[in-house]
Amino acid sequence: MASTFTPLGIELQATGENAGTWGTKTNTNLSLIEQIAGGFIQKSIAGGAQTTALAVTDGGTGAELAHRMIEFTGTITGNQIVTIPNDVQNFYILKNSTSGAYTVQFKYATGSGDSFTFSATTKTTKIIFASGNPDTTNPKMIEIQTGGDLVDDTSPQLGGDLDTNDFNIAFDDAHGINDENGNEQIVFQTTSSAVNQLDITNAATGNAPSIQATGGDSNISLKVGPKGTGLIEVLGATNPGSIQLNCESNSHGIKLTSPPHSSGQSYELKFPTGNVTADRFLKVASVSGSGTTGVGQLSFAEVSGGTSWQAVKTSTFTAVAGEGYFVNTTSNAITMNLPAGTLGDEIVFIDYAGTFDTYALTIAADGSEKIAGSTADLTVSIERAGNTLVYTDSTQGWLLKNK
Repeated sequence: MASTFTPLGIELQATGENAGTWGTKTNTNLSLIEQIAGGFIQKSIAGGAQTTALAVTDGGTGAELAHRMIEFTGTITGNQIVTIPNDVQNFYILKNSTSGAYTVQFKYATGSGDSFTFSATTKTTKIIFASGNPDTTNPKMIEIQTGGDLVDDTSPQLGGDLDTNDFNIAFDDAHGINDENGNEQIVFQTTSSAVNQLDITNAATGNAPSIQATGGDSNISLKVGPKGTGLIEVLGATNPGSIQLNCESNSHGIKLTSPPHSSGQSYELKFPTGNVTADRFLKVASVSGSGTTGVGQLSFAEVSGGTSWQAVKTSTFTAVAGEGYFVNTTSNAITMNLPAGTLGDEIVFIDYAGTFDTYALTIAADGSEKIAGSTADLTVSIERAGNTLVYTDSTQGWLLKNK
C-alpha cells in the first residue's frame, strides 16, 4: 500500500514501504511537525482584489499553510481573500502587516462557514482556530480571544499605566471618560475639521497648572459656560476666591477677590444695562432683597461734588453748573449769567487779578429765578473775593455758600 498524507502534508507511511528511505521521510515528518508547531512564514499578498490559496506540499516542509504563524505582507490596492483547504485543522497566529486600507479575509476555500477578516484599518495579530469540520462542507474559522483586543473585552482592566507611545486616544463624539461606577466624568464633543483645542499643562513646585486655548488660528478665545441658571464658581481655599487678570506677559495682574468667610456675604452685583459713557463711575443704583444676599444693580453715574475749572474769563459769559471760573476784570467789568438751577447745583467764582474793587463782577439770575431770595442782580466788588453759589429752590434760588 502506498503512503498517504494528512491535510498539512505529513506522510503516513504504509507497512513495509519506503525501504531505505524510511528514516529520511520520518525526519522530514518530524521537521514538518516542528514547523506546524512553531514555524513562521511571510506571505506576500500584494496587489489588487484577489484570492490567494495557501499552498500544500505533501511530504515536504515547503507547505505555506503548515506554519504556526503567517505574516501577510505587501501593498494591497483591493480587498484580499486568503484560503486554505476545507480539511485543514490547525491553530494559526495571523499577522496583518500589509499596507493599504483594504480588508484581508482568512477563510476556507469553499463552503459557507464562518471566516475571519482584518478590517481595512486593523494591522494587528490574531489567533485563529481553523476547525476543519469532519464533513468539510462548512468548516469555520474561530477567533481565539486573548484579551488583547479591547473591542471584544467589555470590561478591560489595565495592569499598569497606559503609555500611548506618541499616539493619541480617539474618542467618538459625545463619549469620554467614566468614573469607577460607570458615571460620566468627561464627555468630548467633536467638531468637523477642528484646528483649535485645549492645552492642559501640569506644573512643578511653586507654579500653577494651566488650561489654555491653542491650535491653528492666530487668535483663539476660550469659552466656559454653565448650564441653565447655574454659575461659574471660583473656589476659595486658605484665602477667599480670586480672579486675576494678567498683563500680556503674565508678569503682572490685578485681582477681584471675594469677601472673607467671616463677613458672611453672598450678595450679587449686576453690571449696567445701558451703554458705557465717558466720565462716569459705577454705583449701586438699586437693591433687591436685603442683608447678605441682596442683589445690587449697578449703573453709570455722573460724578457730583467736584468742580470742573475753566480757563480765565475776561468777558461776559454764561456759567454751567459744576464748573469753576477765574474771572479777570483788569480791563472791564464782567457779568456772569447763571443757568436755570437744579437742587444741589454749584458754581464757583474767584477774583483772578484782585480787581473786583475796580471793575466789579455782576452775577445775573436766569429769567425769574432769584439770588439769595431776590430777583435783583448780585454785584461783587470786594478785592480777591471768591464764593460758591448753590441752588436751593425757586424761593431762595442761588445762595452763597461762603460769605
